[in-house]
Amino acid sequence: MQSIVVDAGPLVALFKRRDRDHARVSRFLRANPCALLTTWPVVTEAWHLIGEPARLTFMRWVVDGGIAVLELEPDDGSAMLALLEKYRDRPMDLADASLVLLAERLGIAEILTVDRADFDVYRLSGNRRFVQVLSI
Repeated sequence: MQSIVVDAGPLVALFKRRDRDHARVSRFLRANPCALLTTWPVVTEAWHLIGEPARLTFMRWVVDGGIAVLELEPDDGSAMLALLEKYRDRPMDLADASLVLLAERLGIAEILTVDRADFDVYRLSGNRRFVQVLSI
C-alpha cells in the first residue's frame, strides 16, 4: 500500500462537509487506498481549523488509526528551523516544515494537500518536487 504525507487542509476538508474541498478529498480517498501519514503539528492545525462539533469526531478518527501520526525526533527542531528560515519569504508554517522533514526522512514525495502554491515551492533533497496527489 502506498504511503502519502497529509497536510492539514485535506483533513479539515474531510471533516467539514461545507468545506469547498470536501467532495474532492473524499473522492480521492475512496478511490486511492493508501496509508496516510502526518505529524502532530499538522493534527494541531487541523484541530484548530475544523472547529466544533467535528473536532471530537476528527480526534476519534486519528486515535482509531485513520491516519498515522509520526513523532518528531528530539533534534528535529534545528532541521525545521533551517526550513523555516529557507522559506521565510512564503512564510512557511511549522506544520509544513514538519511535513517536509517527514517526507524527506521517509523518502516519500507524494503529498495530499490543497495548498498547491506552497508545496509547488518546497523542495526535497536533490531539488525534487512534491507530487501533489490531488492534482494528478
